[in-house]
Amino acid sequence: MTREEQLVSCRQCTNRKLNMQVGFVCSLDGEMASFTGECEKFDKDESVELDDKEGLDSETIQNSIPSHMYEKLTFEQDFKNALLVGFLTAIIGAVSWAALTVSTEYQIGYMAIAIGIGVGYAIRITGKGIEKQFGIAGAALAVFSCLLGNFLTTLGFTAEFEQVTYLEVLQSFDYAYTMEVITQNFDFRDLLFYGFAGAAGYKYAFRKLTEQDLDTLK
Repeated sequence: MTREEQLVSCRQCTNRKLNMQVGFVCSLDGEMASFTGECEKFDKDESVELDDKEGLDSETIQNSIPSHMYEKLTFEQDFKNALLVGFLTAIIGAVSWAALTVSTEYQIGYMAIAIGIGVGYAIRITGKGIEKQFGIAGAALAVFSCLLGNFLTTLGFTAEFEQVTYLEVLQSFDYAYTMEVITQNFDFRDLLFYGFAGAAGYKYAFRKLTEQDLDTLK
């Protein structure tokens, strides 16, 4: 086992503790990793698994790295920019959903998941967030995009039925009836896909961190 592999094992071990002078040491013997092969005391904590596939939530990161590293990560966050780009992505997703549904006359529910992923990634890339507010924003904007998409779809079908342009419908519609239009066209399946979209928006909104990323912060 290489020195890097030893350090990974120690960072994931529930027996580790932080020594501010030397880094992570074993709480059982007070020493840094010095074993060959597998550490006989190693107890892997699956809850703090770090990989290239998932973004880590705030609690996992905070419990896995020293406080000064966590503070550096939070300093790099940009919540306002993430909200702006996430909102714009949600608008684009809603317009795309409406255009596709009206043109095909068929609503593809799974597109809600794609919208959630898109919004989540937009927030992740621009916000570099590790705190829960980024996930909440991703979920909220994803659901908002789905609602707006369904609303714009209704206006699109109205334009076709009345044989007028989409712009004319947008200009003449009484927006005081927006919620009424949304609720009248609501279906139980919509709730299911809204949930999928919100879950995807939350999941993908967090900054993705790997062991290499954490090592660069030291």
